[in-house]
Amino acid sequence: MALYGAPVWAPNLMRRPARALLTSQRVMAIRVIRGYRTISGEAANLLAGLPPWDLEAKVLAHVFSLRADACRRGETPLSRQISAWRDELRRDLMAEWQQRLSQPRAGLAVIAAVSPLFEEWLERRHGVLTYRLTQVLTGHGSFGRFLFLIGREETPGCHHCEDRPEDTVEHTVAVCPAWAEYRQVLRDVVGDGDLSRPALVQAMVRSERDWDAVSSFCEAVMLAKEEAGRVREQTSSRPSRRERHSGRRGSRDDLRPP
Repeated sequence: MALYGAPVWAPNLMRRPARALLTSQRVMAIRVIRGYRTISGEAANLLAGLPPWDLEAKVLAHVFSLRADACRRGETPLSRQISAWRDELRRDLMAEWQQRLSQPRAGLAVIAAVSPLFEEWLERRHGVLTYRLTQVLTGHGSFGRFLFLIGREETPGCHHCEDRPEDTVEHTVAVCPAWAEYRQVLRDVVGDGDLSRPALVQAMVRSERDWDAVSSFCEAVMLAKEEAGRVREQTSSRPSRRERHSGRRGSRDDLRPP
């Protein structure tokens, strides 16, 4: 429904209406990837495999224009000709989308991990994103750094390490000793290379087996981190920084998918 009538309005789509269109798409894309509501539209669209709607609208408008031009010349374009136009314009769309992703405004880490494998990610025939897998890919979830930024933690430190280093995706996946057993199971499948986000994405697109291994690791580790976080919230009588500023008692669930 969002692109209904696109051949009419797309040629006149200005910056502000385009921004409103992409804002609506962001909400849908975040639902598709089961992500936190703080994830950027650019990152959510890429993970979901959804080209920006303003580019989709341009394709629809251009195909309509080509058909109209043919009709004015007294021609009736065949379906295969229309399909050829659409395929060519879709290739242009993908090229323009990739160009946009080369200069992202937000979601830099996940875009940097996925965009080098742009075609492989979009064309894969296996793998579904889950709530906890998306947390690891985006960094928006049960990580001290993220929870500190949104006011849910007093510090960005890792609660599972004695020296409390910053709890990031990289620390959780590759370093934190609390998850060594899960990490070894993952390495047994994907290999002993690095476990950076780009490396995880490479493994995920390589095969369904590797995707499932990464997903299982994320499910186990992030679930354990979530449960530990809930225990801390229940046993702490002190409100979070965000609650002290807002005056209301909330939870990190406020930012989770509806």
